Amino acid sequence: QAIALMDAAEIDTLMLNSGIIRHAGKIAAIIANARAYLQMEAQGEDFSHFVWQFVDNAQIVHHYPDYSQAPTTSEQAIALSKALKQRGFKFIGPTICYSFMQACGLINDHQSNCFCHPDNQKA
Repeated sequence: QAIALMDAAEIDTLMLNSGIIRHAGKIAAIIANARAYLQMEAQGEDFSHFVWQFVDNAQIVHHYPDYSQAPTTSEQAIALSKALKQRGFKFIGPTICYSFMQACGLINDHQSNCFCHPDNQKA
């Protein structure tokens, strides 16, 4: 909520912060995305349920012997990107969506020999 309420003075302060990426368009997108998220929430749309529908509510597990074989996007990430853009999100292309889906566990691209890969989990 605090991000959605940022004003021009706060944005100017952010632009002086050397600890972040100081790209005016990206900062504006973060604020727009916070507002779009809150709009979804206000309309009764649960964000978690929204994103999980793009993977049919089940984690996609890939079996790559080497992480360099993992893609940078997918059909699901493209669909998520389009749906988020329709809801007012900015700077949210398929590659960012794919990374988000990996980070949140919707897609598991751990190498098949990694201890984090589901095939290597002890029961």
